[in-house]
Amino acid sequence: MNLDLTHEERLIQQTARDFAEKELRSRAAEIDRKGEVPREVLRKLAELGFMGVISPEEYGGSGLSNFCLAIIQIEINRVCASTGVTLSVHNSLCQSPIVRFGTEAQKRKYLPKLTGAEWIGAYSLSEPVSGSDAGALITTAVRDGDHYVLNGTKNFVTNGGIADLFVVFARTNRDPFVKHGAISAFLVERTGRGFAVGKHEEKMGIRGSSTTSLFFEDCRVPAENLLGGEGEGFKVAMATLDGGRIGIASQALGIATACLEESVRYAKERKQFGVAISSFEAIQWKIADMATEIDAARFLIYRAARLRDAEQPHTMESAMAKLFAARMVNDHATQAVQIHGGVGYIRDFPVERFFRDAKISEIYEGTNEIQRLVIARHFLK
Repeated sequence: MNLDLTHEERLIQQTARDFAEKELRSRAAEIDRKGEVPREVLRKLAELGFMGVISPEEYGGSGLSNFCLAIIQIEINRVCASTGVTLSVHNSLCQSPIVRFGTEAQKRKYLPKLTGAEWIGAYSLSEPVSGSDAGALITTAVRDGDHYVLNGTKNFVTNGGIADLFVVFARTNRDPFVKHGAISAFLVERTGRGFAVGKHEEKMGIRGSSTTSLFFEDCRVPAENLLGGEGEGFKVAMATLDGGRIGIASQALGIATACLEESVRYAKERKQFGVAISSFEAIQWKIADMATEIDAARFLIYRAARLRDAEQPHTMESAMAKLFAARMVNDHATQAVQIHGGVGYIRDFPVERFFRDAKISEIYEGTNEIQRLVIARHFLK
């Protein structure tokens, strides 16, 4: 497998890096403090084609690969993880299932609005009673003529407060002996009657990204907005998460890269006992471990993304990338704060934000524990 970047991929990587430096570097702390990614940032990302990376050109997208999406996300998250996860969900969790499972009418109706950032997309699977056990969700969808009527509650919806279109999973079969085959996926517009968005959650990290609950009370969704066939929702959800996990692994890698860069810079500047702390073996070992594990995570992410683009099985590889990168970034964020000492605990220094942003990578889009189950079952089946 070729893990080298092509000339085009290097240009895309550099474009994303330039955008992050010019548009996000000076405002990342403010985005974190205010708890909001400015809409103008998303519009500028759309102008670069980054809000529709994997959507086909005929629907306004860039028609690029999942590999390109990964390298874009690494660069954006290296500077601002709040913007990074907003971008990730919009691309990989909302547009990806429409591209793969949507009807032609659904693609033509929704993808142009999403790729141009006229609309923002979200994905809604988790509920107060079901997180890791996604098959236990209890939100219902009952067919009523040419509509489905949804009732239930969703939580931890990234982009919830700013999204215009939601990929929502609900139970269409109430047979208690049917679990995964009872779930269907729907495209729900924000303006639908009986649909309400909850409050903006105050989070520890990725504070600029919008996270809310959703409430459905006799919410009528046109039957034509069924995504995939009835009862195929669990398949849609899991196939989508395979790509989403590459996105979160890329987020973790971006944050870890920032931790390394800030640690190297500070270690060269900070003096103790008359010399720069970079001359201390204890600091050098931390830097060496960070650099080595960052490269390892990069290759795991590249492998998973290349496999997804080749339409080869990649569930295990995506899980490995996310598990390793999530553990790695949390270790590195801790070490970055440690290298900075007391100032690392102060918000004036970015490693404090990196430390808070890193933790969620071990939780959302499948906890580390779930990733281990996915990997283990591959070998034990």
